Amino acid sequence: MEAKPFSESCERNKEPILAVIAPYLSDARSLLEIGSGTGQHAVYFGAQFNQLVWHTSDRVENHGAINCWLEEAQLKNVKAPLPLDVLTDDWPDTKFDAVFSANTAHIMPWAAVEAMIAGVGRILNTDGVFLLYGPFNYNGEFTSESNVRFEMWLKSQAAHQGIRDFEAMEKLAGVAGMQLINDVAMPANNRILVWQKST
Repeated sequence: MEAKPFSESCERNKEPILAVIAPYLSDARSLLEIGSGTGQHAVYFGAQFNQLVWHTSDRVENHGAINCWLEEAQLKNVKAPLPLDVLTDDWPDTKFDAVFSANTAHIMPWAAVEAMIAGVGRILNTDGVFLLYGPFNYNGEFTSESNVRFEMWLKSQAAHQGIRDFEAMEKLAGVAGMQLINDVAMPANNRILVWQKST
């Protein structure tokens, strides 16, 4: 088995994220995590919500990392990763009470962001919530100098990456049948956007 990966940012942000998402998940029974990455969030959050089945997902090449964390934690309510490239893979044919994704929108190509939000709209139960964590721009402006530097770093890694505009995300969510119910400021100039499926 490969060495268990570790993300410093996941370790730093897990408690602040938990404080925000916990009220929205208190009655949820099923959640899909898009882009589970190392698997750290799934293990930490899954342990907090015994009533909730946490379904991990990611592109297949990232499944080994996720499975390292899941095999160590042995949580019955956290499931092995589903193959999910939002642009090319089939989405699950079941409905979920919640969808969570962290630090994905600024890494995906814009077409994948569009596909992700449309897909979330399809798989959420009515009144289900989409919890999206990451940095966002507002009115075309960066919210901090650190985000300006982060944007430059993202573009140096891949031209398709970049901090997304909140207004564009909100428009996509509306088309997908979701309404914004909260926008929470987080440490390190991040946000958690909370949409609820209305139809």
